[in-house]
Amino acid sequence: MESVAVDLAAPAQELSVVYLFMRADIVVKTVMGILALMSVWSWAVAIEKAMQLRGVHARARRLESEFWSGAKLEELEARYGRDPKDPFGRVLSAAMRDWDGFSVAKAGGAEANRELTKLESGLGILAIIGSTAPFVGLFGTVWGIMNSFRSIAASQDTNLAVVAPGIAEALFATALGLLAAVPAVMFFNALSSNLAKYASRLEGFVDDLAALASRER
Repeated sequence: MESVAVDLAAPAQELSVVYLFMRADIVVKTVMGILALMSVWSWAVAIEKAMQLRGVHARARRLESEFWSGAKLEELEARYGRDPKDPFGRVLSAAMRDWDGFSVAKAGGAEANRELTKLESGLGILAIIGSTAPFVGLFGTVWGIMNSFRSIAASQDTNLAVVAPGIAEALFATALGLLAAVPAVMFFNALSSNLAKYASRLEGFVDDLAALASRER
Protein backbone atom coordinates (compact mmCIF):
# COMPACT_ATOMS: atom_id res chain seq x y z
CA MET A 1 0.00 0.00 0.00
CA GLU A 2 2.83 2.39 0.84
CA SER A 3 4.56 1.78 -2.50
CA VAL A 4 1.32 2.57 -4.37
CA ALA A 5 0.99 5.88 -2.50
CA VAL A 6 4.55 6.82 -3.39
CA ASP A 7 3.98 5.97 -7.07
CA LEU A 8 0.84 8.11 -7.22
CA ALA A 9 2.42 11.01 -5.35
CA ALA A 10 5.45 11.23 -7.63
CA PRO A 11 3.59 12.28 -10.81
CA ALA A 12 1.45 14.74 -8.81
CA GLN A 13 4.56 16.58 -7.66
CA GLU A 14 5.67 16.98 -11.27
CA LEU A 15 2.38 18.52 -12.45
CA SER A 16 3.37 22.08 -11.65
CA VAL A 17 2.40 25.09 -13.77
CA VAL A 18 5.90 25.34 -15.23
CA TYR A 19 6.01 21.60 -15.96
CA LEU A 20 2.62 21.66 -17.72
CA PHE A 21 3.67 24.64 -19.82
CA MET A 22 7.06 23.21 -20.78
CA ARG A 23 5.69 19.83 -21.87
CA ALA A 24 2.91 21.38 -24.00
CA ASP A 25 3.32 21.57 -27.76
CA ILE A 26 3.63 24.85 -29.64
CA VAL A 27 -0.12 25.22 -30.23
CA VAL A 28 -1.05 24.83 -26.57
CA LYS A 29 1.86 27.05 -25.52
CA THR A 30 0.60 29.73 -27.90
CA VAL A 31 -2.90 29.43 -26.43
CA MET A 32 -1.53 29.74 -22.91
CA GLY A 33 0.53 32.76 -23.91
CA ILE A 34 -2.49 34.47 -25.49
CA LEU A 35 -4.59 33.82 -22.39
CA ALA A 36 -1.87 35.18 -20.11
CA LEU A 37 -1.68 38.31 -22.27
CA MET A 38 -5.46 38.70 -22.21
CA SER A 39 -5.49 38.41 -18.43
CA VAL A 40 -2.78 41.06 -17.97
CA TRP A 41 -4.49 43.31 -20.52
CA SER A 42 -7.85 43.10 -18.75
CA TRP A 43 -6.29 43.99 -15.40
CA ALA A 44 -4.44 46.94 -16.95
CA VAL A 45 -7.59 48.27 -18.63
CA ALA A 46 -9.68 47.78 -15.48
CA ILE A 47 -7.19 49.62 -13.25
CA GLU A 48 -6.86 52.48 -15.73
CA LYS A 49 -10.64 52.88 -16.14
CA ALA A 50 -11.26 52.65 -12.39
CA MET A 51 -8.75 55.43 -11.74
CA GLN A 52 -10.19 57.52 -14.58
CA LEU A 53 -13.77 57.18 -13.31
CA ARG A 54 -12.68 57.91 -9.76
CA GLY A 55 -11.07 61.14 -10.99
CA VAL A 56 -14.06 62.35 -13.02
CA HIS A 57 -16.45 61.60 -10.14
CA ALA A 58 -14.29 63.64 -7.77
CA ARG A 59 -14.13 66.61 -10.16
CA ALA A 60 -17.89 66.34 -10.77
CA ARG A 61 -18.56 66.55 -7.04
CA ARG A 62 -16.41 69.68 -6.75
CA LEU A 63 -18.06 71.41 -9.72
CA GLU A 64 -21.57 70.50 -8.57
CA SER A 65 -20.79 71.78 -5.08
CA GLU A 66 -19.62 75.13 -6.46
CA PHE A 67 -22.49 75.26 -8.96
CA TRP A 68 -25.14 74.85 -6.27
CA SER A 69 -23.33 77.21 -3.90
CA GLY A 70 -24.03 80.06 -6.33
CA ALA A 71 -20.67 80.42 -8.09
CA LYS A 72 -20.71 82.29 -11.40
CA LEU A 73 -20.91 80.07 -14.44
CA GLU A 74 -18.14 82.01 -16.17
CA GLU A 75 -15.80 81.25 -13.28
CA LEU A 76 -16.72 77.58 -13.33
CA GLU A 77 -16.16 77.43 -17.07
CA ALA A 78 -12.76 79.07 -16.76
CA ARG A 79 -11.78 76.71 -13.94
CA TYR A 80 -13.06 73.40 -15.29
CA GLY A 81 -13.85 73.85 -18.99
CA ARG A 82 -10.24 73.76 -20.20
CA ASP A 83 -9.40 70.51 -18.41
CA PRO A 84 -9.35 67.65 -20.97
CA LYS A 85 -10.20 65.21 -18.17
CA ASP A 86 -13.30 67.08 -16.98
CA PRO A 87 -16.47 66.23 -18.94
CA PHE A 88 -18.63 68.42 -16.69
CA GLY A 89 -16.53 71.49 -17.51
CA ARG A 90 -16.65 70.87 -21.24
CA VAL A 91 -20.41 70.31 -21.11
CA LEU A 92 -20.70 73.64 -19.29
CA SER A 93 -18.58 75.35 -21.96
CA ALA A 94 -20.72 73.88 -24.76
CA ALA A 95 -23.94 74.90 -23.01
CA MET A 96 -22.86 78.51 -22.53
CA ARG A 97 -22.11 79.19 -26.19
CA ASP A 98 -25.76 80.07 -26.74
CA TRP A 99 -27.53 80.69 -23.46
CA ASP A 100 -31.16 79.70 -23.93
CA GLY A 101 -32.99 76.62 -22.75
CA PHE A 102 -33.27 74.84 -26.11
CA SER A 103 -29.69 75.50 -27.22
CA VAL A 104 -28.28 74.56 -23.82
CA ALA A 105 -30.15 71.25 -23.84
CA LYS A 106 -29.08 70.50 -27.41
CA ALA A 107 -25.42 71.58 -27.24
CA GLY A 108 -24.92 70.31 -23.69
CA GLY A 109 -26.56 66.97 -24.47
CA ALA A 110 -24.43 66.47 -27.58
CA GLU A 111 -21.25 67.25 -25.66
CA ALA A 112 -22.32 64.92 -22.84
CA ASN A 113 -22.77 62.08 -25.35
CA ARG A 114 -19.31 62.70 -26.78
CA GLU A 115 -17.75 62.69 -23.32
CA LEU A 116 -19.51 59.48 -22.32
CA THR A 117 -18.37 57.82 -25.54
CA LYS A 118 -14.77 58.69 -24.63
CA LEU A 119 -15.22 57.27 -21.13
CA GLU A 120 -16.61 54.03 -22.56
CA SER A 121 -13.39 53.35 -24.47
CA GLY A 122 -11.70 50.26 -23.07
CA LEU A 123 -14.86 48.60 -21.81
CA GLY A 124 -15.23 46.84 -25.15
CA ILE A 125 -11.87 45.17 -24.60
CA LEU A 126 -13.08 43.73 -21.30
CA ALA A 127 -16.26 42.48 -22.97
CA ILE A 128 -14.27 40.80 -25.75
CA ILE A 129 -11.86 39.15 -23.30
CA GLY A 130 -14.70 38.00 -21.05
CA SER A 131 -16.58 36.40 -23.94
CA THR A 132 -13.70 34.89 -25.95
CA ALA A 133 -11.15 33.76 -23.33
CA PRO A 134 -13.12 30.62 -22.30
CA PHE A 135 -13.34 29.51 -25.94
CA VAL A 136 -9.64 30.13 -26.50
CA GLY A 137 -8.93 28.00 -23.43
CA LEU A 138 -11.36 25.36 -24.66
CA PHE A 139 -9.51 25.19 -27.97
CA GLY A 140 -6.26 24.58 -26.07
CA THR A 141 -7.97 21.87 -24.03
CA VAL A 142 -9.35 20.08 -27.07
CA TRP A 143 -5.99 20.24 -28.80
CA GLY A 144 -4.19 18.96 -25.70
CA ILE A 145 -6.61 16.04 -25.27
CA MET A 146 -6.17 15.11 -28.93
CA ASN A 147 -2.39 15.03 -28.38
CA SER A 148 -2.88 12.91 -25.26
CA PHE A 149 -4.96 10.35 -27.15
CA ARG A 150 -2.39 10.23 -29.92
CA SER A 151 0.34 9.62 -27.35
CA ILE A 152 -1.70 6.86 -25.72
CA ALA A 153 -2.32 5.22 -29.08
CA ALA A 154 1.36 5.43 -29.99
CA SER A 155 2.61 4.05 -26.66
CA GLN A 156 -0.32 1.62 -26.19
CA ASP A 157 -0.13 2.36 -22.49
CA THR A 158 -3.13 3.63 -20.50
CA ASN A 159 -1.30 3.82 -17.19
CA LEU A 160 -2.38 6.80 -15.08
CA ALA A 161 1.18 8.10 -14.94
CA VAL A 162 1.19 8.28 -18.74
CA VAL A 163 -2.30 9.73 -19.20
CA ALA A 164 -2.43 12.23 -16.32
CA PRO A 165 0.17 14.78 -17.52
CA GLY A 166 -1.45 15.18 -20.94
CA ILE A 167 -4.95 15.52 -19.48
CA ALA A 168 -3.70 17.97 -16.84
CA GLU A 169 -1.96 20.02 -19.53
CA ALA A 170 -5.18 20.16 -21.55
CA LEU A 171 -7.33 21.17 -18.58
CA PHE A 172 -4.76 23.80 -17.59
CA ALA A 173 -5.63 25.69 -20.78
CA THR A 174 -9.30 25.79 -19.74
CA ALA A 175 -8.32 27.01 -16.28
CA LEU A 176 -6.28 29.83 -17.81
CA GLY A 177 -9.24 30.75 -20.01
CA LEU A 178 -11.51 31.05 -16.98
CA LEU A 179 -8.80 32.90 -15.08
CA ALA A 180 -8.76 35.52 -17.84
CA ALA A 181 -12.52 35.64 -18.46
CA VAL A 182 -14.01 35.78 -14.95
CA PRO A 183 -12.15 38.93 -13.76
CA ALA A 184 -12.77 40.60 -17.14
CA VAL A 185 -16.53 40.04 -16.83
CA MET A 186 -16.53 41.27 -13.23
CA PHE A 187 -14.54 44.36 -14.18
CA PHE A 188 -16.84 45.07 -17.13
CA ASN A 189 -20.00 44.86 -15.02
CA ALA A 190 -18.59 46.97 -12.19
CA LEU A 191 -17.19 49.67 -14.47
CA SER A 192 -20.34 49.75 -16.62
CA SER A 193 -22.43 50.30 -13.50
CA ASN A 194 -20.06 53.06 -12.34
CA LEU A 195 -20.19 54.72 -15.76
CA ALA A 196 -24.00 54.53 -15.82
CA LYS A 197 -24.12 56.44 -12.53
CA TYR A 198 -21.78 59.07 -13.95
CA ALA A 199 -23.86 59.32 -17.14
CA SER A 200 -27.01 59.92 -15.08
CA ARG A 201 -25.15 62.57 -13.13
CA LEU A 202 -23.91 64.32 -16.28
CA GLU A 203 -27.31 64.24 -17.97
CA GLY A 204 -28.86 65.67 -14.83
CA PHE A 205 -26.35 68.52 -14.95
CA VAL A 206 -27.37 69.28 -18.56
CA ASP A 207 -31.03 69.38 -17.49
CA ASP A 208 -30.17 71.75 -14.62
CA LEU A 209 -28.31 74.08 -16.98
CA ALA A 210 -31.19 74.03 -19.48
CA ALA A 211 -33.70 74.84 -16.74
CA LEU A 212 -31.50 77.67 -15.46
CA ALA A 213 -31.13 79.12 -18.96
CA SER A 214 -34.91 78.96 -19.52
CA ARG A 215 -35.57 80.87 -16.32
CA GLU A 216 -33.02 83.58 -17.13
CA ARG A 217 -34.17 84.08 -20.72
